[in-house]
Amino acid sequence: MTANLLEFDLDGLAVFCERLGEKRFRATQLFRWIHQRGASSFDDMSDLAKSLREKLKTCAEIKPLSVITQHISDDGTIKWLFDVGAGDAVEAVFIPEDDRGTLCISSQAGCAVGCRFCSTGHQGFSRNLTSGEIVAQLWFAEHFLRKRLGVSQRVISNVVMMGMGEPLQNYSALIPALHVMLSDHAYGLSRRRVTVSTSGVVPMMDRLGIDCPVALAVSLHAPNDALRDNLVPLNRKYPLSELLDACRRYLAFAPRDFITFEYCMLDGVNDTAAHARELLALVRPVGGSELSCKFNLIPFNPFPASGLKRSSVAQVQAFSKILSDAGIVTTVRKTRGDDIDAACGQLAGDVKDRTDVAKRISKQRTVMLHPVMVGALTEQTKGTNA
Repeated sequence: MTANLLEFDLDGLAVFCERLGEKRFRATQLFRWIHQRGASSFDDMSDLAKSLREKLKTCAEIKPLSVITQHISDDGTIKWLFDVGAGDAVEAVFIPEDDRGTLCISSQAGCAVGCRFCSTGHQGFSRNLTSGEIVAQLWFAEHFLRKRLGVSQRVISNVVMMGMGEPLQNYSALIPALHVMLSDHAYGLSRRRVTVSTSGVVPMMDRLGIDCPVALAVSLHAPNDALRDNLVPLNRKYPLSELLDACRRYLAFAPRDFITFEYCMLDGVNDTAAHARELLALVRPVGGSELSCKFNLIPFNPFPASGLKRSSVAQVQAFSKILSDAGIVTTVRKTRGDDIDAACGQLAGDVKDRTDVAKRISKQRTVMLHPVMVGALTEQTKGTNA
């Protein structure tokens, strides 16, 4: 059986090479060729012994995901639709900014959480992605962007696991993928610049803190259990008290000294001054321990099935002021890529009808390439996501 080497982190690749009778340093060389240089052919790996290259051809491959479509937003955001087989497809989004380049990656085909305000959740759940399918989104985007820009240095400075799916419900595939992102022999990303977003899978939050602590963003969206039960059904299993306790535990391992709370602003649902004051009481309980956090307020991106509306700019600003005046760092996310359905909560557009996707996969295997201008990207990061 042929092994796709994108599926392995460095330790896994070392085990694979040992089975071929090779030493660990060969795995490191191979790993660098794949991830740092974007090689997909063993013939290109000039510093590997020819005997090893020939051996690899018989039992291994570097198999990326096929790109079905690529869309470029007016603001430079790029959305790719990737074929993951059996009629399923997933989306990834690159967001260029002056001081960073952020890639939003999917972890599942569809999502089982079913948040009311997320079009991906309305699509339903199909399956978990493999580690290789998660990594392949970064592999393709990084090396595509380098070629387009004519550069050899890293373009993607931040990765956010905030695309389709709940990452912590695909934990066994997530951890090796994170190891690849963080490895100095691959993408060399800082733990502070890799963010896992969760709706609140409490037991796996605890495991992540031990196994691979990276930046953590929690999809909060409500200040009380009754409202959150309605907006984020997972809250019925892991209510706010358990979720916030898990956040406090995570801070002991986190590369940042705060948790980011994502809060989608829904007109007349969760955006009043009373809701803002409830949030303050939630993270600063009287007689309890204050939770070190920041809030990222997200303008809702409407879609017909939700029955929800975006809060007005004035309402978002008033809500933000209440939190900021209380001394909590609060940002309002800039909407990016909404003209190509790449904004937060919109990652389902091209995959709503899987039958149609399957038809297009069989007919369309090439990518329409468009010019893209990406500004100078630095190592600075914040909680930007797709």
